[in-house]
Amino acid sequence: MGKQIAIVYDNGILSAPRVNEAIGGGSAQITGMDSVEEAQNLASYIRIGSLSLELEELRSNVVAAQLGVEAIATSLRAAIIGLIIVMLIMIIAYRVPGVVASLALVLYTTLILILIDAFEITLTLPGIAGIILGIGMAVDANVIIYARMQEEIAAGQTVHSAIKAGFSKAFSAIFDGNITTLIAAVVLMYLGSGTVKGFAYTLALGIIVSMFTALVISRFVIYAIYAVGVRDEKFYGKAKNRKVFDFLGKRKTFFIISIVLILAGPVFMVINSGMGNKALNYSLEFSGGTATNVTFNENMDLADIDANVVPIVEKLTGDKNVQTTKVVGTNQVIIKTRSLTLDEREALNKALVDEFEVDEDLIQAESISATVSKEMRNDAIMAVIVATICMLLYIWFRFKDIRFASSAVLALLHDVLVVLTFYAIARVSVGNTFIACMLTIVGYSINATIVIFDRIREHLHGRTDSDTLDDIVNTSITETLTRSIYTSLTTFVMVTVLFIFGVSSIREFAAPLMVGIIVGAYSSICITGALWYVMKRHVGAGKETAKAVAPKAAAAAGAKASATVSNTNNGQKEPKKKNRKRVQERLAREAEEAKKTEEQ
Repeated sequence: MGKQIAIVYDNGILSAPRVNEAIGGGSAQITGMDSVEEAQNLASYIRIGSLSLELEELRSNVVAAQLGVEAIATSLRAAIIGLIIVMLIMIIAYRVPGVVASLALVLYTTLILILIDAFEITLTLPGIAGIILGIGMAVDANVIIYARMQEEIAAGQTVHSAIKAGFSKAFSAIFDGNITTLIAAVVLMYLGSGTVKGFAYTLALGIIVSMFTALVISRFVIYAIYAVGVRDEKFYGKAKNRKVFDFLGKRKTFFIISIVLILAGPVFMVINSGMGNKALNYSLEFSGGTATNVTFNENMDLADIDANVVPIVEKLTGDKNVQTTKVVGTNQVIIKTRSLTLDEREALNKALVDEFEVDEDLIQAESISATVSKEMRNDAIMAVIVATICMLLYIWFRFKDIRFASSAVLALLHDVLVVLTFYAIARVSVGNTFIACMLTIVGYSINATIVIFDRIREHLHGRTDSDTLDDIVNTSITETLTRSIYTSLTTFVMVTVLFIFGVSSIREFAAPLMVGIIVGAYSSICITGALWYVMKRHVGAGKETAKAVAPKAAAAAGAKASATVSNTNNGQKEPKKKNRKRVQERLAREAEEAKKTEEQ
């Protein structure tokens, strides 16, 4: 008691915990660790134990970057082109505020790159996914603000009042959307591993920087522009009075389309398995394969390898997920493919000798195991489940209604399953980028859903007796339709340019992401509002009706009291001028709707 017990591993002390009480039953607990990760590492060492032999190095290779200088250059060029197109779209759509948004976007990108370098975050494809999602959320925040401004100008507000109201009314949607995604990023950061962690770090940075640029920098710049004399409303735009589309009237059609798309995934997986293929096209990271080390007669760069060697390997093996890596300082190239049979290895060797006149004796092949272990996959799944639960709880807390949270989570599940269908049909390789892609879609979709729910919540608070749930949902979706279109368009443009100019591994990541953006926009507009409406009508509907009696009675009493005051004052007390204008506009709208109803 009171003494330390050293845990020794390969002649080094890993830990020396002090014994505080008698160890009974053959088990003990070590406390006082600084982090969960430290405890997991210690547990792994104890479980594995030390090796009773010494290792001797037989061979070591220093490999070059898999993407290469050219791939980095093309990706950078694609990012610049994408940003320019996004900026042009923003300027055309929102004029002066669009210019401000473009400046904020450039600042966002610059700050993200500086922070990644400062924190020494390794930039991988999942990391790029986090940056792309961050750019989408940065654009989205500005779109929400400026769409609100144009609505206020259309309602008769001055430009200065519209700017103030735009930032004020957009804050809740921006805050809830970003905080929801940030919660998910933090959970993934602590529970995830490998690529999931890299994605989480870049996403968390992106969220914080995007909120800063949208809510602080954009506000400062646009007020500065107004202060120097740019005050005419034509420079800021005016929202068009759009006809409310009956989205809920089409909800059965939307539900059927979604169900068909979701069920198509398992169907194609079964078909793929029946044809002798795997249900999904698992890459080397998940299934392992064969590594062929070839020594060429000349030093080939990655561009030459992709253009000349990879097509031959793909033709012989039928593998569209060939990975190549150069060994630094030599003419050796490591070609990774699916697991090859002896006949396939011999055919590949013969083709390399015939085409490139390599020495067959210098061709070596060996089996490689999966780099993404079962434990890593389980960690990723657990991290996503916990993140989803945390998002559900936050939405429930903020919107005071579990049906908002439930429909949001169902929409997330819908998006993931539809994209999984795309993987099954298109046979896109399922590897490390698969996890990053799915996480990006979840973050993108939840942000779009929050914007629509925020508008529904706003209309519910200002609800009158004549407003029905159908009207509220349809109006909310229609009012946010411009935002949904512009945000989806700008993010889609970024990923599309990356797909066009990127190398094969980049395109493999960008293709399902493009599908995910389209599916996320579709679910936000056509599915989430309808899901909430169905739940609102059928889950706890009796309680809602009972609770509604008191407010209606209070409203009636309030109207009666208002009429009494009006008669008592004999018309001497009138509403303010601004309020009279709003009342006149509302009465005109009601009269027009009543006329349309009579005509129908």
